Amino acid sequence: MISKLLMATHNQGKAAELRNLLADLPVQILTLADFPDEFVIEETGTTFLENALQKAKAAAEFFGLPTLADDSGLEVDALQGQPGVYSARFAGEPCDDQRNNLKLLQLMQGIPTAQRTASFVSVIAFVTPQGQVFTTEGHCEGIILESLRGTGGFGYDPLFYLPELGKTMAELTLAEKNTVSHRAKALKAMVSELQKLCMQMK
Repeated sequence: MISKLLMATHNQGKAAELRNLLADLPVQILTLADFPDEFVIEETGTTFLENALQKAKAAAEFFGLPTLADDSGLEVDALQGQPGVYSARFAGEPCDDQRNNLKLLQLMQGIPTAQRTASFVSVIAFVTPQGQVFTTEGHCEGIILESLRGTGGFGYDPLFYLPELGKTMAELTLAEKNTVSHRAKALKAMVSELQKLCMQMK
């Protein structure tokens, strides 16, 4: 039976969302912040799936724990899918949400609303030290605004407008976000598998 599950992330906003969604699982949920070990992995994949698997496999092997890793980002139609897998470091290193948002706004200047469509994409990989692998994917469709709105969330949330809710991702409560977000959809698709593994694995 799984007693501990590692989320291979240092992103506390992402960790809070994942913990909320996995609250019903009978496991202790850890993140990389819970370990003093220096664990760094380069994300060299060209797709969200490659990066998620890369992180999950490396962390599961290094820590000897069942590991959940997410790779997610924003794909803007008018920018031919940018920033994509480079979403976190769109404006360069070190990663900075404000600079990323400003760069996106600059690139989108003058583009009419009808052409400002975008998708948040999330791929989640679950890997055990024994080599079991599961992956799921989630999408959330929206529109890129011309200015920031809201103070919640992280990343591009203040620019990502959800027409059906009349709010940006940054204006949603965590509970609201976890009903519509790309990450929530990907994780919910995996929860049944995790529940089975938590009860069956030793």
